[in-house]
Amino acid sequence: MSTPTPGRVVVVGAGMVAHRFVSQMIARSPEGEWRVSVVGDEDRAPYDRVHLSEFFGGRSADDLTMDPAVWEDPRTELVTGDAVAAVDREAQTVTTRSGRVLAYDHLVLATGSWAWTPRTEGTDLPGVFSYRTMADVQALREYVKLRTERLGRTLHGVVVGGGVLGLEAAAALQGLGTSATVVEFADRLMSVQLDDAGGEALRVLVTDRGIDVRTSTGATGLTAAGDGAVGTMDLSDGSRIPADVVIFSTGIRPRDRVAREAGLAIGERGGVVVGAACHTSDPTVWAAGECASFEDQCVGLVAPGNAMADVVVDRLLGGSATYSPAPEGTKLKGVDIEAASFGDVFGLTPGALEVTFADPVARTYRKLVVSDDARTLLGGVFVGDAALYASLRPMLGRSLGADPSAFLAPEGGAPAIGGDLPDDVVVCSCANVTAGTVRGAVTEHGCTSVGEVKACTKAGTVCGSCVPVLTKIVNTALEASGVTVSKAMCEHFSMSRAELFALVRQDGLRTFTQIVAAHGTGRGCVVCKPVVASILASLWGGYILDGEQAALQDTNDRALANLQKDGTYSVVPRVPAGEITPENLIVIGQVAKDFGLYTRVTGAQRIGLFGARIDQLPEIWRRLVDAGMESGQAYGKSLRAVKSCVGSSWCRFGVQDSVGMAVRLELRYRGLRSPHKFKVGVSGCARECAEARGKDVGVIATEKGWNVYVGGNGGFTPRHAELLAEDLDDERLVAVIDRFLAYYVRTADRLQRTAPWVADFPGGIVELRKVLVEDSLGIAADLEAEIAQHVESYVDEWAQTLDDPDRLSRFVSFVNAPDQHDPDLAYVGVRGQVRPARPGEPSDNNPVIARTVEVRK
Repeated sequence: MSTPTPGRVVVVGAGMVAHRFVSQMIARSPEGEWRVSVVGDEDRAPYDRVHLSEFFGGRSADDLTMDPAVWEDPRTELVTGDAVAAVDREAQTVTTRSGRVLAYDHLVLATGSWAWTPRTEGTDLPGVFSYRTMADVQALREYVKLRTERLGRTLHGVVVGGGVLGLEAAAALQGLGTSATVVEFADRLMSVQLDDAGGEALRVLVTDRGIDVRTSTGATGLTAAGDGAVGTMDLSDGSRIPADVVIFSTGIRPRDRVAREAGLAIGERGGVVVGAACHTSDPTVWAAGECASFEDQCVGLVAPGNAMADVVVDRLLGGSATYSPAPEGTKLKGVDIEAASFGDVFGLTPGALEVTFADPVARTYRKLVVSDDARTLLGGVFVGDAALYASLRPMLGRSLGADPSAFLAPEGGAPAIGGDLPDDVVVCSCANVTAGTVRGAVTEHGCTSVGEVKACTKAGTVCGSCVPVLTKIVNTALEASGVTVSKAMCEHFSMSRAELFALVRQDGLRTFTQIVAAHGTGRGCVVCKPVVASILASLWGGYILDGEQAALQDTNDRALANLQKDGTYSVVPRVPAGEITPENLIVIGQVAKDFGLYTRVTGAQRIGLFGARIDQLPEIWRRLVDAGMESGQAYGKSLRAVKSCVGSSWCRFGVQDSVGMAVRLELRYRGLRSPHKFKVGVSGCARECAEARGKDVGVIATEKGWNVYVGGNGGFTPRHAELLAEDLDDERLVAVIDRFLAYYVRTADRLQRTAPWVADFPGGIVELRKVLVEDSLGIAADLEAEIAQHVESYVDEWAQTLDDPDRLSRFVSFVNAPDQHDPDLAYVGVRGQVRPARPGEPSDNNPVIARTVEVRK
């Protein structure tokens, strides 16, 4: 087949699909004689709408902009802020709102969709938003800021719609400092993607996050407050709730106005009708993405849009590619809660079997839908722990090769999936990249890292959920090609942290100079220096700012305090198990008052004091140390805290003394330097009030003693800890935890939390149990001895600092002006305390406080 010349191509819409179309045209026809004009109504270049919620996590609009290099090609043109007003199919021209006329040989409609809002009274009030575009989130942030300042209190935020985007919006509201309520007409959250049990498990997790959930009800009207902005919402169950800011996330509709007015065929449910070639009813007009109706379906996901864009490019270049919808998969993002599903979620396939595993204590729910012979994977649901999603989704429609229940069991007895996936399995559905293409990037194109493979294939560059599987395939392919997968820490050390730790321990090296001379090159960098500092502190103890070690530390460790956004520091005394005497409470309160510090109770059952200048830290700590307190090391890669419920001391359900055990563990492991921070929780019964299974080490009381769990964490990728040993007495419990922490410190990679370390341990938790509980390697005594040595040599870092004038001399705001401090520090009063002033503050109602403190001696 001869290759036609695409000629002049006009793309209507400048979103992710348009960007995909242009990038593929460039990649597949680098020397072609064609021209592409992309016309968009937004005033910015195409951006990553999938990660729009990350705008509230600190990413700017520019950070979310998609690869601008495509517009550097002289054959491409990007027109922004000028929507297409009309299409003249007979003349083959488009006219923009500004009056510009563009001729085309081929027209590609990629107009996407718009956020649908139900016809509810009051939706036009100030304070009512959609959650769809960059302009939406920018306006939302600005409104919340100004409205909070005006009302002088925390706003009540409401999201109408409990789907994926609605939950992202609720998390965004929380991130902006408002409360958040989700109103969902269906009887469960993510009703399209989750079954009843999955929806209920998600509701529990969302509620735990502090988001109020109202299901089986809808918004019937919005009422203005006294100043005309939205103030309350009426619900169909007859209740009324406060609503200072409202986001509607109630679905999308295809943007097909231009196509309708041009006389193109439109689907019954809207959208431009296309066939498998993505042609519309006009042979010179194509459509791709959310505006296209294929088999009377418009899909609001980026993956089908990219697949359609690829088909159009192939057809324009003389190919015969066809579009066929792939099974959909969805993963919740930006909420710090894991929920995902794919395939036949509801088990509607004739003869389908459902295999489920629910853990109410761990708050996880997992389900696989398989064929009637339990061999072929048809779908999956994961709530609370979606680690299996990335590896199982590519297996949809294929044989699992193992008992389905083995994948769902707590200890994951099924074979690992990833590196040996068949070539035709789609690994990255967003970019439509198969496992074979990934391997080809290694074997045919010479890629030698995951980053290079991502750049070559675009796999893992959109939603990112496939990256774990992608990494396994790349590493397996590299090893099969005879390439050693590098474990180098950086350019100065060719080995991993664990290997370097073993060498330093074996050789008895005590300084960075000795270590780099024996096992490295150069002078080190920001990667390896803190790692070496941590290794030296783990092995030999001692004051971390003595000698050349001071230059190795991160910013927080150099100040023995946690740096805050305005350049001040936080002060967090140790409060083992949250147990504190009234006398110490008074001391903390008086210090906070005298130094004008912001005070709050932390999630780790401690009291944090915020806003201390670096020159104030010694005097603050002198008063705390004199009162018998010590550093809680909120700044270090070490034990943060041991959280506890009140246990049998006070609680009628407690079966063991959880407070006593928590205090014992905190005093034992305080100051233990490790590859990353770690947290411990101790619960006095199975009700789990201390959330122990969300910690690196979790201890839960039983009638016979203690169960110990390892490898849990919260944060961006939550993971529940796995059971390591059961029914241990006090001494045996401490011994097992000693072994676990010492082995983790020895063998983990740099900045690796215990959760991925446990997950990646060869043989999993079963093998780890053999090593640590059964002592299969014969190293238990050595591991316990290492912790015993740490306990014996522990000294509080701030107590050491206060006893030495030379050490105190480093705590000044300006080295060349030790008696001066930052004159630009300014604060705003809020709820009886202060916070750092933002750019542009104050308003008349919220004056800036230039905080000067008379410290009482």
